[in-house]
Amino acid sequence: MNIQIFGTKKCNDTRKAERFFKERGIKYQFIDMKEKGMSKGEFTSVAQANGGLENMINWEGKDQDMLALIRYIAEEDKLAKVLENPSVIRTPVVRNGKQSTIGYRPEIWKGWN
Repeated sequence: MNIQIFGTKKCNDTRKAERFFKERGIKYQFIDMKEKGMSKGEFTSVAQANGGLENMINWEGKDQDMLALIRYIAEEDKLAKVLENPSVIRTPVVRNGKQSTIGYRPEIWKGWN
């Protein structure tokens, strides 16, 4: 398994995801979204696996002005704006090769090999 956890240090669900893998002795790589966001390729593959860009965004997030802008700008500009502002992405994003989840999803992670 090659687990990557994208999240923030302050996010409770991200910390729970880290604990889930630690308790099972599974090595993972933590990527802090505040320091280094996701690459376009990473984001696109996760978005495809999880129902598209709209599902990747935390619409209840703190930065409502940015979320409103993202909601109403042209479709072709949305991806760039989300990647510029990784704080609007729902966390944690957990990747295992081509498999990925958004949010705390231990029921899915248990099935990963």
